Amino acid sequence: MNIALININIRPYMDKAYFPIGLAYVATAMKHAGYTFDIIDIEAHRYSDREIEEILTKKIYDVIAFGTLVSGYKFAKNVASIARKTNRGAIIIAGNSVASSIPEHLLKNTEVNIAVKGEGDITICKLLRAIEDKTPLEGVKGIVFLKDGEIVDTGYETVMNIEDVGHPDWDLFDMGLYVSKAIQDVRKPYPIPIEKIKAFVVNTARGCAFRCSFCYHVFQYAKYRYRSPQSILSEVALLQEKYGINYINFFDELTFFTKKQVIDFVDKLLDIGIEFYWNADIRSNLFTKDDIELLRKIKKAGCQGLGYSLESGNPEILKTMNKKLTVEDFIEQKKALDKAGIKTMTSLVIGYPQETLETLKQTFDICYDLNIYPSVGYLLPQPGTPMMEAAQQKGYADDMEDYLLKMGDRQDLRFNLTNLPDNVLADAVTFHLQRISDKLGLGLRSEQLTRTYTHITSKES
Repeated sequence: MNIALININIRPYMDKAYFPIGLAYVATAMKHAGYTFDIIDIEAHRYSDREIEEILTKKIYDVIAFGTLVSGYKFAKNVASIARKTNRGAIIIAGNSVASSIPEHLLKNTEVNIAVKGEGDITICKLLRAIEDKTPLEGVKGIVFLKDGEIVDTGYETVMNIEDVGHPDWDLFDMGLYVSKAIQDVRKPYPIPIEKIKAFVVNTARGCAFRCSFCYHVFQYAKYRYRSPQSILSEVALLQEKYGINYINFFDELTFFTKKQVIDFVDKLLDIGIEFYWNADIRSNLFTKDDIELLRKIKKAGCQGLGYSLESGNPEILKTMNKKLTVEDFIEQKKALDKAGIKTMTSLVIGYPQETLETLKQTFDICYDLNIYPSVGYLLPQPGTPMMEAAQQKGYADDMEDYLLKMGDRQDLRFNLTNLPDNVLADAVTFHLQRISDKLGLGLRSEQLTRTYTHITSKES
């Protein structure tokens, strides 16, 4: 059986290449199950549609599979169209949130035949076996497909112990390219000269313990699961051995949920003596002023920065977001991290229905006062979230196909749910980002302000 796995690029304007951890886990599971396949990596090589078509015509494929975010629906639809044009008889499979959140729409409006819901590690191998053996697809848990014009949904397949999955087979991809590109997500100031940094990503957990009203991810129907320190550090050690990696960006919805998780990880790291720099994601209320000694220990263990989201400085909006956090939590944690010398990375979600010029000022004043340049995104209501209902009430999703085709990066104002005119909202965001940039001496121009993702983080108070 000839199989092609396609890594879609949904940010063609960015000179970056993000290692496809999800696809890597799926590909590794397939390899362990004995399947051979071709990987067509658009993200790495930025193939044009014509080049994709040429690659797909070189072989007759029985199965063509890919996954992407629901915000990349238009790219998924385009790749599926090219796949069908070049391989009329292929079974086309889609995964990730474009499949989990809108399976019925995806199946009825694109060339996709089967949508894989949730985690694909186990599902993909069972699905391929059913296709190969020509057994009923109803017996494969975790998929959605059309049968006689009717939707068949077989539920979810969940990996309960994610340590059983093992680490991805990185060599299936162009590691030289991905390691060279990963430096773009290392926060400044660099801990060592830039030419000595070899960075990469590691996934330590699946899911999140919380349900923010703007967020959709493929793990949200399963409980939050995380790996042991030994499991994580053994993967880091292997990355060091194989590729000389010395800087890890832990790439999770939520890396550390409790202080115990952090303490166990840092103690194990210091105990075994492995050395590397790292960033991770935490909750905004994990540390307080009483944790300075712990935070200094975390810093000693190589931690350079911790990401945790403010999202909004307005209590009413935070409540609507279901953040279960307060502005005071965020401020106290930021000051504690400053004292320990650990950088802060934060993000904002602009444009909830209650947003006004006053709430915007509240939010950006906090960043200004704490010397944080935030990653700013506008509310992007995603199918499967409470905010999608708000978008529908505004009339944005009367035509779902049109709505999905308009989705994209959150840095662009696509759907305005506030009562502010688009230009007023966007101009206010630009104004506040500019004053933060000016205060921190970043020298950013207006066209760079919302496109500054991770390089600029925070400055110690």
